[in-house]
Amino acid sequence: MRFLFVFLLTAIAAYFALLIMPWWISMLIAFFVVLLLPMSQGRSFLATALGVGLCWLVVALVADIRNEHLLSTKMAALFHLPSYILMVALSPLTGFITGGLGGWTAAALRDLFREKQQAPAA
Repeated sequence: MRFLFVFLLTAIAAYFALLIMPWWISMLIAFFVVLLLPMSQGRSFLATALGVGLCWLVVALVADIRNEHLLSTKMAALFHLPSYILMVALSPLTGFITGGLGGWTAAALRDLFREKQQAPAA
């Protein structure tokens, strides 16, 4: 349940933040969501990566549909890609990696500063 909550919270917060802030804000959002709602490193990477990836997919599709694929077609030609669809597909991949690294960093930082439990003396 926490996985789903972190996923949705990251996706929604990143979407609204991306409307007015630069692209890297999604990494900070993923970082702070995992700090507030701790999870294991693997689960935090996956939850935040999927959340930010979904957010970037929605943002890329909305922007691409609004300008009738003009920008993505020109960018695909610039990168020598055969279709603008590949350009639209690369955006969520970038968001996936960015968000996942933000969430994983927070989980690793939390694990680093967590006190180690002492084994009982024999």
